[in-house]
Amino acid sequence: MTAIHTNPQPGRGSFRIALLLTAAFTLAACHPGNQKAKQLRASCESGDVKSCNALAEKIQKGEYILQDDEEAVALFDKACQGGVGEGCSSLAVAYQQGEGVKRDSVRALSLLNKGCTGGAPEGCARLGVLYRSGSGVPLDQRRAASLFTKSCEQGSMLGCANLGVLHVEGELVAPDTTRAADLFKKSCDKDIAVGCLGLGELHAAGAVVAKNDSIAAELYKKACSGGEGMGCVRRGVAFEVGAGVDQAFWAAATNYERGCEELNHGESCARLAMLTERGAGVDRSEKKAASLRNDACKKGHAPSCTKPKAAT
Repeated sequence: MTAIHTNPQPGRGSFRIALLLTAAFTLAACHPGNQKAKQLRASCESGDVKSCNALAEKIQKGEYILQDDEEAVALFDKACQGGVGEGCSSLAVAYQQGEGVKRDSVRALSLLNKGCTGGAPEGCARLGVLYRSGSGVPLDQRRAASLFTKSCEQGSMLGCANLGVLHVEGELVAPDTTRAADLFKKSCDKDIAVGCLGLGELHAAGAVVAKNDSIAAELYKKACSGGEGMGCVRRGVAFEVGAGVDQAFWAAATNYERGCEELNHGESCARLAMLTERGAGVDRSEKKAASLRNDACKKGHAPSCTKPKAAT
């Protein structure tokens, strides 16, 4: 009787894995996205600067190409020098965030101006953010409002989200919460953190949209994950008081910690300090709380800079 082998012969399993990997790489190479990337590279090398910009975007995202911030920066620079406004805008963001290049806010500002005048809506929107906060430029709310309006009309969701904020606050544009809600929704759907935060706050207040703390908490989560520090604060507060989520001080602390340590958000540090001082959700430590308040002050949270009055 012929014996039945229940285990593969030596080496057969490895050979099969190798075949599967080869097939996977072959399929990846044939994928339309991979072919498109190859076409973009060929066009870029032939002098088509728009193709250089499109290729840089793929490389930056690691889309069918190995992610490489430095190569993306080099390509954005080539596109920018060739007159592609979007390339200048993307290069500015790289300088702002230190991705693939050393941080340089002065260089970033110059590139945002060049991108905005070169027809890049995102460049105008980011320039508006700087003028609204006075970061590296004179504080100019009117200029910011103009840039947000212009960029939103041209399709920048970042510009639309910030324009929505102005409509809620009634600053230099007509107060219009309904319009703001629409702008927040559209921008949040495109993963713009400021839009998610704004929409969450409207749901929490029941302004124009239905009051719903659970929806608000989820929107705050998306805002925090997207890099909006105030989103982390709002999400943390929701966990502290149990608004739309089960009360959990440890979860509140986790959100504050992200805002404080990863996003350099002052109020997040201040709120984490309060929990640490009480030992709510984290180990109690007055020394750590004092250090966090100091961090909060350095990161722009003015109330944390006030020294406690001496006992009398």
